[in-house]
Amino acid sequence: MKLWEKGIPTDKQIEQFTVGNDRELDLVLAKYDALGSIAHAKMLGQIGLLTSEETTSLVDALNEIIADIVVGNFEIEDSFEDVHSKIEYLLTVKLGDAGKKIHTARSRNDQVLVDVNLYLKDVVKELKEQVKILFDLMMESAEKHQNVLLPGYTHLQIAMPSSFGMWFSAYAETLIDDITMLNAALKIVDQNPLGSAAGYGSSFPINRTFTTQELGFETLKYNSVAAQMSRGKSEKTVAFAMSSVAATLAKFSMDVCLYMSQNFDFIGLPAHLTTGSSIMPHKKNPDVFELIRGKCNKIQALPYEITLITNNLPSGYHRDLQLLKEGLFPAIQNLKACLDIAIFSIKDITVKDHILEDKKYDYLFTVDTLNEMVVAGMPFRDAYKAVAEQLEAGTYKSPKETKHTHEGSINNLCLDNIKQKMNAAF
Repeated sequence: MKLWEKGIPTDKQIEQFTVGNDRELDLVLAKYDALGSIAHAKMLGQIGLLTSEETTSLVDALNEIIADIVVGNFEIEDSFEDVHSKIEYLLTVKLGDAGKKIHTARSRNDQVLVDVNLYLKDVVKELKEQVKILFDLMMESAEKHQNVLLPGYTHLQIAMPSSFGMWFSAYAETLIDDITMLNAALKIVDQNPLGSAAGYGSSFPINRTFTTQELGFETLKYNSVAAQMSRGKSEKTVAFAMSSVAATLAKFSMDVCLYMSQNFDFIGLPAHLTTGSSIMPHKKNPDVFELIRGKCNKIQALPYEITLITNNLPSGYHRDLQLLKEGLFPAIQNLKACLDIAIFSIKDITVKDHILEDKKYDYLFTVDTLNEMVVAGMPFRDAYKAVAEQLEAGTYKSPKETKHTHEGSINNLCLDNIKQKMNAAF
């Protein structure tokens, strides 16, 4: 069954090519398609296109379908083109003419728009919750290890002193920016496209404000063409927010892999978070963080994939848009998995004490030394040259302590301020 079926058979090769893996991907949208249909049925009843009995029977049948979806008893067989045709078929089999009326005043175009928007709303909210959990764990680690010193690097060369408190809270504060991006994406998808039909509205006297309220959207996408053009833009906006989260996770994972290597030896992972080698019995590899890094780098390509699919399409619907699900839906599951495993793993990272006792880290404190000279009255450039001469002569004595007081510095991490900032953003 196809929603556009006219009794003329489609070539099997054409059908297979155009449907692709939509049936499998549409299972993600099934619950949202039923929810959208419930709101639509209630609206059709309100404006008199359905009787009260038809409306009630449709809503009850759709709730039964949702119950089947939730427990995993819903599938889209090969005889159906997509989730929309399967649900309409079930309604027609159960209710007869009432089931045939459910598609009145809408198109598959606005059906998939509302399904995707409802799904992405839930996705963004779930990602926000996961990011907040990760933030809290990073802040706990920052507080716990804020006085354990760590080398800071520029150009991968020893630069200035840092600390584990600074390292963990740096990533925690970066996650606030990611929350801001997710909030922006949520604002974009929290608009109701239902009622835009094929992209040009309907001659039926539908009530789009009613369905907006029923579906819990903040507002509606008023212009029907604008609603249709949101296909691709909504996905891309969410993809950019996901990419922001992924970038933070990938960078953190790279640090973990680097800091765990024997050449750095700043942190350790327990055995249950590492894997071994098939020939080297001593190996303890950070595969978990390597895979987070790789998966998150792949996710960062997603906005550009969506851009290339949608970039030069004119207004109106085009079948190219079907391909958006192929990249986006698996990426969502991958990002959720990466956040889950990061949350699971981060609490078991152990930090090494006394790292800076190694003499190669003495030069970390050269800036602190010359700054003390400046405070004592020496011009900065003269102090810089004086310390450089000590280094050249081998007479430099490292203080191996820090006295940084400004906001966000090693001795004043402003952890409470960062928590307040997250609370305000969340």
